[in-house]
Amino acid sequence: MRWQGQQLGVDDTAALPGMERMDGLVRSVTTPEFAGMTFHEVLCKSALNRVPGASAMPFDWTVNPYRGCGHQCVYCLSPDTLIMRADGRQVPLSAIRIGDVILGTEKGSTYRRYVPTTVQAKWTTRKRAYRVTLGDGTEIVASGDHRFLSDRGWKHVIGAMNGRDRRPFLTPANRLMGFGVGPPREFPTEDAEWKRGYLTGMIRGDGMIFRREYDDGRRVRAIHRLRLALADVEALDLSKALLSELGVETQTRPFAVGMGRRPMTALHTAKARNVDLIEAHTEIPSPRSSSWMAGFLAGIFDAEGSCSRGIVRISNANPQILDLIEEAARAFDFDVVREPARENGVRSIRLRGGLSARQRFLQLTRPAITRKLELAGASVKTSSDLRVLSVDDLGYDMDMVDITTGTGDFVANGVVSHNCFARKTHEYLDLDYGADFDSQIVVKVNVAEVLRTELRRGSWAREPVMLGTNTDPYQRAEGRYRLMPDIIGALTENATPFSILTKGTLLRRDLPLLTEAAQQVRVSLAMSIAVFDDALQHAIEPGTPSADARLETVRAATAAGFRMTVFLMPILPHLTDSIPALDDALARIRAAGAARVVYGALHLRPGAKQWFLQWLEREHPHLVSSYRGLYPGVSSQAPKAYRTWLGRRMQPLLRMHRLDGWDEDDHPRGRPQPGLAARSAGQVVAPRGLGPVRSTGGTASTRPRVAPASEPTLF
Repeated sequence: MRWQGQQLGVDDTAALPGMERMDGLVRSVTTPEFAGMTFHEVLCKSALNRVPGASAMPFDWTVNPYRGCGHQCVYCLSPDTLIMRADGRQVPLSAIRIGDVILGTEKGSTYRRYVPTTVQAKWTTRKRAYRVTLGDGTEIVASGDHRFLSDRGWKHVIGAMNGRDRRPFLTPANRLMGFGVGPPREFPTEDAEWKRGYLTGMIRGDGMIFRREYDDGRRVRAIHRLRLALADVEALDLSKALLSELGVETQTRPFAVGMGRRPMTALHTAKARNVDLIEAHTEIPSPRSSSWMAGFLAGIFDAEGSCSRGIVRISNANPQILDLIEEAARAFDFDVVREPARENGVRSIRLRGGLSARQRFLQLTRPAITRKLELAGASVKTSSDLRVLSVDDLGYDMDMVDITTGTGDFVANGVVSHNCFARKTHEYLDLDYGADFDSQIVVKVNVAEVLRTELRRGSWAREPVMLGTNTDPYQRAEGRYRLMPDIIGALTENATPFSILTKGTLLRRDLPLLTEAAQQVRVSLAMSIAVFDDALQHAIEPGTPSADARLETVRAATAAGFRMTVFLMPILPHLTDSIPALDDALARIRAAGAARVVYGALHLRPGAKQWFLQWLEREHPHLVSSYRGLYPGVSSQAPKAYRTWLGRRMQPLLRMHRLDGWDEDDHPRGRPQPGLAARSAGQVVAPRGLGPVRSTGGTASTRPRVAPASEPTLF
């Protein structure tokens, strides 16, 4: 492999977000051999990773010299796209941080509903820009791979009806789901006029100013008072701050309320000068600027407004105030109606136009009370004109941002947007699946040295160690870094049995070293081959060696004296589970010399599940509904009925091709599995599915379970 022309990054943890959680970045390397990929060489503090006790994995220790792999899938938006937070406020995507609580959606029995969700990952990339324009004027700039929820399901920005790029994509026949944000607008800033309008709406809406004289028998006293009592301290704090800017200092105190009502706090002053200033400042000006009217609507909404089921209402009994509310709302092109008076004379001004009008009102006015802005629980209904008018290629690449959320989606520029998803090993480094898992490969260059130190500790019990459970130790970069020979040496020198699971043909390079190691410790080798159809394999596992190349590696390992296990997993429902497909796969495996096959149905872990369903929707849309039935909601495992059906299909084929383990001298022939009892007796029990293949250690060997494995994965 050529490694010339490499570029070295600065020795600075800032070069890779989250790298401070590793021991330190040595350098960042790019090379023409891996276009678009960066290798971050780091010094790790630990090499042995203990599998959590609650895990279903049948082994306790792993070593992972790499983080990241070569899959490619990016979904992203312009950084100035407005994202709906859980508190009902919209902020630019660029301002969103990991851990923020924003708004996603959740499918209910009748309607999809808005629900709070947490941002789990965030990343940037550079992609071709497309502008999606909707009927209400909403514009969204996104990459061609991004997806939005339409009235006909999830649709990519661009796609094709047939061929390699076939996938659902946006057309003028689609209408997006959500409420939109309308055309780009300039909103008034919170200047001095806005502040004056806010105080006018707040004090005239809910405050009380009174002046009175009374004779106490000795002299006539004048009383001047302002009292503003609210249950929501956010609006009270803002009012207090704005009054302070006028030179009016106020005090707060608890305000007595009736039984069953929310506790309230009162803002008050009893100085004549202060009351005079407040009255003068809250006079209704003429003419009225747009900033003043926006502030007035914010203040009167905080004082007397509500937002029930997404509908904005502002109530008052004063005809002059009601007229002013209508005037200000119509000045900003809101459609309003005055509802009939109640028995107490109070009337409400209601905004029409659904959630889109609500969001524009809140974005325009910026009221202080968070409680009134919340949208969680409301149904995802579309009353705005969110028809797709056009999807335009802007003709250039631009920096874009995407996020991962707990619900798998978020609200962007008022429409429901699909997010990408982070794999946990890269999330730890503040990296992501969409761009970084594919292109930012972390290489633990000192992993063998650290491993030797850990294995030499007196507390190390020489338990079996598994390689290849997270990312492939024989991915292409191993040809340059050659980490595995030293790892194998460290394990062998310290009498530690180990197993290797790989899709990589680079395993053949180390067969002489593995043969020597197997003379001293128990060594297990397994090759993962999920798909034997070349076109399907290229689509679902791009960048991995072909099935033929992997079978040649099985043949070479067998010739070296290893009893090879092949992981025929994941078996893909409706794609690779037919009898002809399974029979052909097993025949080719047997011809390569493998001793046994471990099989399992597709297991879709979080992250892999979203990726696979996106791929399925693009490549095999007719199977999407079936897969959603097999893997509903958060379910990762195929249902028991399918696994039972698959077992009945596989067992006769395994016996016919002599890949069920009965020809092996370690087959228990009906004896119970040793399990934990064997461990306690001091025997070395190989990980399930990766039985001992060559050993001179003298311990009793055990047969792996040739049954559906608990954790078959897609990668």
